[in-house]
Amino acid sequence: MLAEEEKLPTGAEKKPAILVVDDSRTVRSILAKLLKRNGYRCTVASNAEEAQLRLQESEFEVILSDLIMPPGRSGMELLEEVKETHPDMAAIMLTGVDDPETGKTALRLGADGYMIKPFTDNQVLINVENALIRRRLSIENRHYRSQLENTVLQRTRELMATIERLERAQRRIRHSQQETILRLAIAAEFRDTETARHIQRIGLFCELLARRLGLDEERCSLIGEAAPMHDIGKIGITDRILLKPGRHTRRESTQMKEHCDFGYRMLAGSESELLDLAATVAWTHHEKYDGSGYPRGLVGEDIPLVGRLTAIADVFDALTSKRVYKPAFPLEESFTLMKEQRNRHFDPDLLDLFFDVLPEVLAIKEKLRDEGAA
Repeated sequence: MLAEEEKLPTGAEKKPAILVVDDSRTVRSILAKLLKRNGYRCTVASNAEEAQLRLQESEFEVILSDLIMPPGRSGMELLEEVKETHPDMAAIMLTGVDDPETGKTALRLGADGYMIKPFTDNQVLINVENALIRRRLSIENRHYRSQLENTVLQRTRELMATIERLERAQRRIRHSQQETILRLAIAAEFRDTETARHIQRIGLFCELLARRLGLDEERCSLIGEAAPMHDIGKIGITDRILLKPGRHTRRESTQMKEHCDFGYRMLAGSESELLDLAATVAWTHHEKYDGSGYPRGLVGEDIPLVGRLTAIADVFDALTSKRVYKPAFPLEESFTLMKEQRNRHFDPDLLDLFFDVLPEVLAIKEKLRDEGAA
């Protein structure tokens, strides 16, 4: 069946197109004339099947459909189909039965209006205009959300790219800082006849213990990078004392102990978390758990954790390494000496942890053994 249309008023082509679906020819005619008089483009259909044909032929902004259209599909079924295939189309349902539940169902399925027959011209026009407004707002809202999502996606990509650039820059800075610190530490150790591998071992021993304590990844890495700086203060000790092959006098011993303060003053006060931690290491790695250490005689857990860790790592490596003034002690003898210092020189819990990870400690020791070491 062809659509029942009338000649459009001048300018009507700019108005929205409306599809009227009703099994009553009289209702179709009244609605079509009313809508066209008010400038709308209007097409009519007598049932759901014909309405689907009209929807395939043209685009419509609004559909006005009767709920009951025997013997074919109902207006409610048509509403469901339209909302699935034309989600942007506004829908107004018409019925001769005042049933609140039917109205609720229609609205739940996506209807933008619900009119009870008989209705006035103003009711029709107001419902159509409201439906068009809701349709326009819905489309604008969807477009806005889409634009917002695209904007957010673009900004997110830009942000991620910026973060990646910053992270690369931070990695370069961190690497440069680590290398500078390592070379400073090596310079200090060279003056004391120790080796670069000694300070590398100290860092790895301390990082291993920190991981086994369950510290977070970043903190473990910082400890591993700061521990090699434990003796940086030896740069401030004269060669006459630092390189003396024999036993130090009491005065020389006192001066030698000053390397802890020298190291702290060299590194403290920096905005770098790494240098600040290294300052703590330099200041506290000669403190002893029973309070007999130096330079401040701290006791127990008043000694920062990083100082207690470095004390164990430093003594173990010193005992088991050859120096110009002593041979390397055998492992078993070194272990015995360290166990005797439990609760005296060393934190007992940390010392127990050290022996728990001894296979890994020895693997590090072997991998980074000094030149010529057996």
